[in-house]
Amino acid sequence: MKYMEQGGFQNNPLTRLTLWGTFVFLTGLWVSNFGMYFSRMGLSPASVAVYYRGSDETFQPARTFGSMVESSHGHFAMMAMVLLVLTHLYVFVPGPRRLKTAFVGGTFAATFLSEASGWLVRFLHPGFAILKPAAFLASQAFLGLMLGLLASFLLTAARRRPLQAVAEPRADDETPRRAAGGGAS
Repeated sequence: MKYMEQGGFQNNPLTRLTLWGTFVFLTGLWVSNFGMYFSRMGLSPASVAVYYRGSDETFQPARTFGSMVESSHGHFAMMAMVLLVLTHLYVFVPGPRRLKTAFVGGTFAATFLSEASGWLVRFLHPGFAILKPAAFLASQAFLGLMLGLLASFLLTAARRRPLQAVAEPRADDETPRRAAGGGAS
């Protein structure tokens, strides 16, 4: 943890390579989220309601309880890990603590609401359908912004010095040193 906080990774090409690899996969997830969402429904509440509640006109069946549980089971586990990794990396990007707190909290809240809104639409009322596209777009916006900030940080990381450099004593420095026990050497 201190290695990341103090910026030591900025001088380690293998750590930066690992972070770039993670960035590439998370960006792929972010892009594929759009494809998955729009292959099933649009941004209109009506399309969301039809996807979850079915339609007699188009003979589309409603989502079953079992399919909803199966989908949520995978999404909760996967998104917990993805958000843990992404928000953990984002915490090390320089910036105000309040902004980071808002981004991290907003990301988890929007992603949870995106998953929960399907349940609300299917089993409570179609009026909740407005939440799904709003939560999806908010979640994607938070993820996209964090990915962009992470990429920007990694692009400039190699040029920055570590945040807390430790000065090495000079060989010609004859200042007396104190021993660990508190006495002079």
